[in-house]
Amino acid sequence: MNSSQDYTTRAANPGDAKDLALLIDIAGEGIPSWLWAQSADDSQSPIDVGIDRARRDTGGFSYRNAFVVERAGQVLGMALSYPIDNAPDTDTSALPTPIVPFIELEAQSVGTWYVNALAARAGSRGVGVGSHLMADVEHRARKAGYGTLSIQVYAQNIGAVRLYQRLGFKTVGQAPVLQHPCQPYYTGDVLLLTKQIKTNGHI
Repeated sequence: MNSSQDYTTRAANPGDAKDLALLIDIAGEGIPSWLWAQSADDSQSPIDVGIDRARRDTGGFSYRNAFVVERAGQVLGMALSYPIDNAPDTDTSALPTPIVPFIELEAQSVGTWYVNALAARAGSRGVGVGSHLMADVEHRARKAGYGTLSIQVYAQNIGAVRLYQRLGFKTVGQAPVLQHPCQPYYTGDVLLLTKQIKTNGHI
């Protein structure tokens, strides 16, 4: 088993766009690539669309909001996180069905440092990559003055739920999964979890 000392954490850059697109598709259980397919032209694959979006300087899914863990120059995982300072538009009628529960829960995350995605490549799971990334997320949030982390996860993704609980997250909200052809889970809930962190010596 590899030690966390083998890993290097660094800010993502535009050259990481392909890795970021592949990893956020893993984190989103295939929903991102389904969404990208809706806007792909005849010359693009869904991942091509994701790569273009990861290269952007703005937007939630931008390399500027991502940190990666690598070993020997290979990206093993990434965390995408940023603050939520304003509530999203609560009119979800025009949104793709799979993301509606997530947007509804995002409205409850205002004032937190939001972990949009956390993912590790197959073969790099269960060896500390996720914990390593979450420690970096917590450092970034604390440095920016945020006292609460938030993250969303499917309740049926038991491994991820256990990881977040082990890291000190607690469930504070939930929204029912909405059935859709690309949805990885057809029953249960999407959970909103939060964690209080220290800023300037205070919780």
